[in-house]
Amino acid sequence: MTDTIALSDVVAKAAAREPVLRVVGGSKIYGGVHAIEGVDFDLHPGEVHALVGENGAGKSTLCKAIAGAIRLTSGDLFVDGKRVDFEQPRDALASGICMVYQETSLVPTMTAAQNIELGNEKLLTRFRTLNIQAQQLLQSLNFHVDPATPVALLGTAKKQMVEIARAIYNKARIIIFDEPTASLTPEEIVHFFHLVRDLRARGVAIIYISHALEESLQIADRITVLRDGRLVITAPAKSLTRDALVQHMVGRQVAQAIYGRSEKPAHHRREKVLTVENVTMGMVVKNMSFSVYAGEVVGIAGLIGSGRTEIAKIIFGALKRNLVNGGTIRLRGKPIRYRVPRQAIDDGIAYITEDRKANGFFETMIVDDNVYIGKLATRLGFSFLLSRARRSKLANYWVERLKINALQRKARIVELSGGNQQKVVLAKSLGQDPSIIIFDEPTRGVDVGTIPHIHAEIRRLADEGKAVVVISSYLPEILAVSDRILVARTGRIVAEFDAADATQDKILYAAVH
Repeated sequence: MTDTIALSDVVAKAAAREPVLRVVGGSKIYGGVHAIEGVDFDLHPGEVHALVGENGAGKSTLCKAIAGAIRLTSGDLFVDGKRVDFEQPRDALASGICMVYQETSLVPTMTAAQNIELGNEKLLTRFRTLNIQAQQLLQSLNFHVDPATPVALLGTAKKQMVEIARAIYNKARIIIFDEPTASLTPEEIVHFFHLVRDLRARGVAIIYISHALEESLQIADRITVLRDGRLVITAPAKSLTRDALVQHMVGRQVAQAIYGRSEKPAHHRREKVLTVENVTMGMVVKNMSFSVYAGEVVGIAGLIGSGRTEIAKIIFGALKRNLVNGGTIRLRGKPIRYRVPRQAIDDGIAYITEDRKANGFFETMIVDDNVYIGKLATRLGFSFLLSRARRSKLANYWVERLKINALQRKARIVELSGGNQQKVVLAKSLGQDPSIIIFDEPTRGVDVGTIPHIHAEIRRLADEGKAVVVISSYLPEILAVSDRILVARTGRIVAEFDAADATQDKILYAAVH
């Protein structure tokens, strides 16, 4: 009897060591360019395997192939030791593989409950029953989302929660998380890590893609680094450090901390270009007031729901403040109230959205067309006759200035890496030559190699005399780029710090208390 038990333990341990997933020699080619080339990857039951690399390294491409969203150009995919060839995500889901995308793949017109159930609908479904089931699932995950709310009305963080809940509902054996914490608050990240550990304890295998290297080192059992579409290293997380990961990712030593305080030239306040006075919108923005000067970077920190993004959209004309007692916004002393964003663009205001997929670019167009159409949206750039030469000249300038991957110029934007997509969003807005630029989460989903380029561009814009506002959930970023820091809480600006005097503790205390 003892021998039988011992034998069963050996068999169980051997089975656990067998990969539940293997990619052998995986390659994918877009327009003659390798997105990934000859990548070998494996995943074991009950393992968290982090996948890191710069944008364009091939992380999302590899995972999309595993999830059935794309097909490999060459190479083999094995699940439970058997070769598979997924034609669509439904095939991968049938094999127990589910991917939670960085840019959510939810149906906006459906409720959260309907999105969770999507693909598993019964012939006859009562909405009340559907909502109760979804509510129980969301509560078990400690996600505070109303299941009856249409997804289009949910914020980015809550959309991410619905995506995660859908993966759990589908009882996937392999879950791929693509930047799952990018839109979550620190408290929600703690809950998410508890969820990942619970899934791991149940034997679920997890592929974890994140640009937050500290998260990967904290949560992962093993880490694989990709660079330029090729495998660089796979090693136990305990044997790696953040500096080692960065060096493997970029292929060189990184001289300074990504979010370290840079030496900023002393800025002298110039013209007051934007004044917000007691602006109110419903219960979200309440008597918010602040000013922005030319030649400075103003950082706005605060928790999700503090009114940061909403005030930016009100300034830009994408949201409307209260008609009565809604406050005043002045542009160079002149009161403004835009009906549509086009009017703000004509007055030299640019808003760079936090949700690039929904509002940042035209995904079926190429880089040149996206940059050019941004210019066409301005009064000076409007033209009945489109010029190829003008389009190429404008695109060439911004591709060079922002270091957009020129090899992918002819690819549709949807096929580009997250970092290159973000750069195209910047180019489309900056090509309008605005005098006031509002960045909302400018480095969300952007790799460590690209972040310094975006920060340098923010500083360069301020040095050119433009007024720059940066909204970010990540305090080290706010501290790194800002000359002056505002803290929003419950729809108001509750504190202001000079960058030299600000600390993470001071900002967080003001944001919470």
